Amino acid sequence: MAQYILALDQGTTSSRAIVFNREGRIVASAQQEFEQILPQPGHVEHDPEAIWSTVMATAKEALAKANLTARDIAAIGVTNQRETTVLWDRRTGRPVANAIVWQSRVSAPICERLKANALEPTFREKTGLVVDAYFSGTKIRYLFDHHPGLQERADLGEVLFGTVDSYLVWRLTGGRRHVTDYSNASRTLLFNIHTLDWDDELLGILGVPRAMLPEVAPSSYLYGHTDPALFGEAIPVAGIAGDQQAATFGQACFEPGSAKNTYGTGCFMLLNTGEKPVVSRNNLLTTIGWGLDGKITYCLEGSVFIAGAVVQWLRDGLKIIQTSADVERLTASVPDSGGLYVVPAFVGLGAPHWDPFARGAVLGITRGTSAGHLARAAVESMAYQSSDLLHAMEKDANIRLQVLKVDGGASINNELMQFQADLLNTTVRRPVVSETTALGAAYLAGLAVGYWQDLSDVAKNWALDREFKPQMDDVERQRRFRGWNRAVERALNWEEA
Repeated sequence: MAQYILALDQGTTSSRAIVFNREGRIVASAQQEFEQILPQPGHVEHDPEAIWSTVMATAKEALAKANLTARDIAAIGVTNQRETTVLWDRRTGRPVANAIVWQSRVSAPICERLKANALEPTFREKTGLVVDAYFSGTKIRYLFDHHPGLQERADLGEVLFGTVDSYLVWRLTGGRRHVTDYSNASRTLLFNIHTLDWDDELLGILGVPRAMLPEVAPSSYLYGHTDPALFGEAIPVAGIAGDQQAATFGQACFEPGSAKNTYGTGCFMLLNTGEKPVVSRNNLLTTIGWGLDGKITYCLEGSVFIAGAVVQWLRDGLKIIQTSADVERLTASVPDSGGLYVVPAFVGLGAPHWDPFARGAVLGITRGTSAGHLARAAVESMAYQSSDLLHAMEKDANIRLQVLKVDGGASINNELMQFQADLLNTTVRRPVVSETTALGAAYLAGLAVGYWQDLSDVAKNWALDREFKPQMDDVERQRRFRGWNRAVERALNWEEA
């Protein structure tokens, strides 16, 4: 009997493959970065072929490290950078253009036109989303507008659209399955989260033909099998979820009121609100968490566009560190940020501001400001932005969150996690397995094929690595927030529309 699950975690800056065992522990993993294509400020693209090749290379490497073959794998789970938009040729499977990444602000003018035409309430009511360049629908429109003949080919069904999960499953199954799950569909601005179907009115507004859209299925479901040529034998593909929903599932946030925050390229906080969507009055998103056992779980979500990516900026842009890991040593060289604030609005600001015209700012510089202060303020910006999300979330859900589960690359930074607990005045808990995105995809796939029996079977695998309790006093906390809020005010609406 197959003893393992393979999770394919396709992220914004790298692709990762992880083999998990029944206890939800990592058996082997592999990771590869790929190029970030930056044609102009605020515009971010990926080569879909680079995505595919790194996914396959890491999958094979992880299996080889564990000395496993396809026969040892009960199922594959796929999780992905959400909203990133891929268009490809139905006949050849080849992309017709570079993927437009979720971070890209290139479709902001389209969003401004939709708002000017008073269409945002329609989108918001049906999709739970704000009209923002973050989401896939306006990216499709942008590609149609900038590639002659593409709209006509899409109308004929010759060109397919998918978020990265759809593209990967299409390639994994040899072009036999064009499918996505509820969580990814809910991030497109095209999917009605109440009727659970693509919405004809929204499709009409953006000029997106239904013929190019994937079938929408539960997040835990047997979608198909891999082409035997890829791994030597066919493997069931049985789990799909957008990365943040997968991380919420991997954190076992199964009860309404439970929440997690992921510190990755961006920061993403999700709060489980149960089987009914909660309408946000504080500029958060209402989104589908997952579809499982005939039920939909909804979440409130706050999205921060630049979190861990600020460390890449310190490394690649300013070159004040050589590797991302060096940032902890640099931040430890100073006792605090010296009154410095970094607002990393490199591609605008996400929740709760939703300002595509905000730009990055460094405020509070003095003659005594050092590289250490700058690095510390940059890292602290992750905690400040996450605090803004949680405060909005608590107002929407009318609760006071007692515990926040954390994961993602930057969650291994103990100083950052302590600072987060201090700012939130909330206990922060980090699990033993920090790769919760991949773990969530593995759980969804395993549940579909009976590898795990039910949610309780999954929940018992969650284990605490470390707990951080708040230590900062209220006066200091409020002083810090006043400085942060003043800094954000100066970054807002910087670019001219």
